[in-house]
Amino acid sequence: MTLLDQWHQDSLISNSSKVRYSDCFGFVQNGAEYAVIGSTEGTHVFLVDQQDKLIPKGFIKGRYSSTFVQHREYAVFKHYLYAVCDEGVSSLQIIDLQYLPDSIHLAEEDTLQFGRVHNIFIDPVQEKLYSCIHRSTVNTQTIDSPMKIFSLADPLALVELWSGPNDVNEVHDIYVRNGKALMNCGYDGLKVYDFTNTAAPLYLDSKSIYSDQGYNHQGCLTPDGTRYLFADETSGKRVKNCNFDGSLVTINNYFGTNYQNGSVPHNIKATNEFAFVAYYNEGIRIFDLRYPSPLEVAHYDTYPDEHPYKMNGNWGIFADLPSKRLLVSDRQYGLFLLHFDQEKMLKSFPLTQEMDLYPNPVSTSGSLFMTIPNETVKTEWTIYDLSGKSVSAGISEHFSYAEIPVQFSAGTYQIKIHLYNDKDEIQTIIRKIVVL
Repeated sequence: MTLLDQWHQDSLISNSSKVRYSDCFGFVQNGAEYAVIGSTEGTHVFLVDQQDKLIPKGFIKGRYSSTFVQHREYAVFKHYLYAVCDEGVSSLQIIDLQYLPDSIHLAEEDTLQFGRVHNIFIDPVQEKLYSCIHRSTVNTQTIDSPMKIFSLADPLALVELWSGPNDVNEVHDIYVRNGKALMNCGYDGLKVYDFTNTAAPLYLDSKSIYSDQGYNHQGCLTPDGTRYLFADETSGKRVKNCNFDGSLVTINNYFGTNYQNGSVPHNIKATNEFAFVAYYNEGIRIFDLRYPSPLEVAHYDTYPDEHPYKMNGNWGIFADLPSKRLLVSDRQYGLFLLHFDQEKMLKSFPLTQEMDLYPNPVSTSGSLFMTIPNETVKTEWTIYDLSGKSVSAGISEHFSYAEIPVQFSAGTYQIKIHLYNDKDEIQTIIRKIVVL
């Protein structure tokens, strides 16, 4: 990935950890692409222009503006941007976008039905807004309902349709398509409902206990509706790669970055081919979903610092702009506009069933490249000289290739490679290497 542009504003109020920003979002209005990011003070909107620049177009101050603000979330319906906050005495702000690129303005603020809200999701086909961890406007510490559903028949005057479910403490986040809802319920796991008939929703599936379980945080359905990916926001837990048949979720396998050292995945967006994971301290990570066990193919470190606390850095990712430019938010470093060439990547990393090494012979100070079979989840290698002494070793996990720098003298060597699949079965390959 390459950086196109970045925006941050040091004058924004922050706490001692320099946290100023939360989630990001994107939309198209009047034929142009726009970006949104939440901050401690409110909502910032930018034009993403043809020169790959973030051009500020407006700011709406939040009802609650404080160094304590860590969480603002967004959704768009028609020409309205809906904004909520999960701290303080907050509200639902409805921001009118129809006059862009000239201006934005606050069209309505609902302080009666909405107080603190953790997440929102809009199903445009059903014209419904889902409000997750919906808190009372009277006592902002009390959860009024795990989730509420509102009609968007009048986009400026939402009407409550449903509240529940009663068997979980919270619905932390949700993904809905045409009434089918996959609900991330924290420590209560995952639930699937059909809300096509909101007055009488249908229970479809539940995953209250599963392997590698933590705090079930957020997930995303691929555009073709067959794959669902979700993350447990817990130290060392991996992303779950699932099949979805419209009713039932089946966990196939797990993938992630640096989870052995306690990394924490946060928010996920997906195409049919790629999963884009906002991975806190690990930055933005992209995984190729064409492989049985998704392989990491790109990353950008939005958080260059080293810190034992695992939840700094990359918070949000938006990957649905028509131009395929990526919007990424970092808690400390603001809004990033990134380029990831999906078409080139699909051609550059062809699926393979064979392990290969090239070039061989290889020159000193050059690099040896290894293609890794698509069912391999971990690759270990060691290079030995003719006396049996190890001169190089490495490990690659969830990648389709590895680059091995040749930092040893000319001669003949032997490389021993161990390939592991997701069942921990091992294949050992031994090859000769000639260094010129």
